[in-house]
Amino acid sequence: MKIVLLGAPGAGKGTQAKKLIEKYGMPQISTGDLLRAAVSAGTSLGKEAKSYMDKGELVPDSVVLGMVGERLKQDDCKKGYILDGFPRNTAQAEALDKMLASLDMSLSGALSVDVPFEDLMKRLTGRRTCKSCGQMYNIYFGPPKKEGACDKCSGDLFQRDDDKEATIKKRLEVYTAQTEPLIGYYKNKGILKSVSGTGSIDEIFNKVCETLGLQ
Repeated sequence: MKIVLLGAPGAGKGTQAKKLIEKYGMPQISTGDLLRAAVSAGTSLGKEAKSYMDKGELVPDSVVLGMVGERLKQDDCKKGYILDGFPRNTAQAEALDKMLASLDMSLSGALSVDVPFEDLMKRLTGRRTCKSCGQMYNIYFGPPKKEGACDKCSGDLFQRDDDKEATIKKRLEVYTAQTEPLIGYYKNKGILKSVSGTGSIDEIFNKVCETLGLQ
């Protein structure tokens, strides 16, 4: 199985990716992880990426694709892989397809985890973090027993700046404008599969496995 995971911020695709890895042993390829590892290791691509990052610029697609290509050549990817966080737009998807074809590792599917906008907002804006121990809560789906206080250590709970409504709306707008067109791209290629991202983690995972033909 060679798949791309798609889903808006808060859709829970990262959680589902981890469960797929645990059950089926396929590597999850996250471009964020690849960038950090390459920069830390001082590889040629890592040094190139760092030169852009140090200037506050985006790392070019060609560099990211190079890192993905190097990762896919490792032995643990021979039976399959899960791409998470890349591609982010159709231009990246087209470049990725060409590279995968050259490696004879073309995608077998693209899985979209779909969650209504209102639920995404609640998942993301409802997050609260304990200042003392870092424990996380959600005031809508998993609130603390006492409002504003951590169940574990009674520490004060706060809302991070990147969980505030204006920030979340901006993130979702960027996703809609740039990444959502990928759904149409993979649908046109005939490899798009979709699952509802609402329900318990295990319920969603069962739907993911069924949709991907893994059960």
